[in-house]
Amino acid sequence: MTGTAPDHPLNDGTTLPAVGLGTYPLKGDEAENAVAGALELGYRLIDTAVNYRNEASVGRGIARSGVPAEDIVVTTKLPGRDHGFEETLRSFEASRRALGLDRVGLYLIHWPLPRVGAYTESWKAMVKLREDGLVASIGVSNFTAAHLDRLEAETGVLPSVNQIEMHPLFPQEELRAVHQAKGIRTESWSPLGRGTDLLEDPEIGAVAEAHGVTPGQVVLRWHLQVGAVPIPKSGSPERRRQNLDLFGFELTEDEMTRIESRPHRRLGGDPDHHEEF
Repeated sequence: MTGTAPDHPLNDGTTLPAVGLGTYPLKGDEAENAVAGALELGYRLIDTAVNYRNEASVGRGIARSGVPAEDIVVTTKLPGRDHGFEETLRSFEASRRALGLDRVGLYLIHWPLPRVGAYTESWKAMVKLREDGLVASIGVSNFTAAHLDRLEAETGVLPSVNQIEMHPLFPQEELRAVHQAKGIRTESWSPLGRGTDLLEDPEIGAVAEAHGVTPGQVVLRWHLQVGAVPIPKSGSPERRRQNLDLFGFELTEDEMTRIESRPHRRLGGDPDHHEEF
């Protein structure tokens, strides 16, 4: 059995496991089996969202695993169509019911939707949910430095987490520096550069061979060493085991540089313009 990942402290006094399981685009039995299997391996951070349409399946996987819900940081996300104060409260309650949980570990605004401009109202509702004890930690996803500054200016409350696209092809050095200065934990979605040939890169392959691990493990270890929390998705039990088995080796400074040594590019949407409802 692969052991559980160590925890990172968050700025609200809670903790976040150093690696988690992403569930997009798993659905139905596949999502349920992946979650149950991951928890049995030792994962304690599970990531879902309303727009993944798998919250109920994730909840069934949690229940089936036998791991107490209070030992798991279950993350879900507010969709764009539910931005606004009252809308956020209603959306959260629907997510909580779908997951079958009394309390959610981490609740995120999925995208800022700056043209709509209602994310600060949603944030105020999320602060209330935390104060009411229904959520342990609150955060955001795909927020830029400017979006974070607006939250802080209008509410005085900073997120505990910002989940962003991040991988060696898009290492986000500037935003990570903002997070560090503000005490926000970086979470990485698409940590393995989904849809690219990143894991076939010969430089990464050479580093993996030197350590006796897989290219995927090398890339996930890179995330850990820059202080980020990766949430790789996998429907494969063996790959899930590998993705959690990251703590028996360490990359050198030169290896870290080599892993980032290709042209950088964003793979997903630009938060200043992307709209997802």
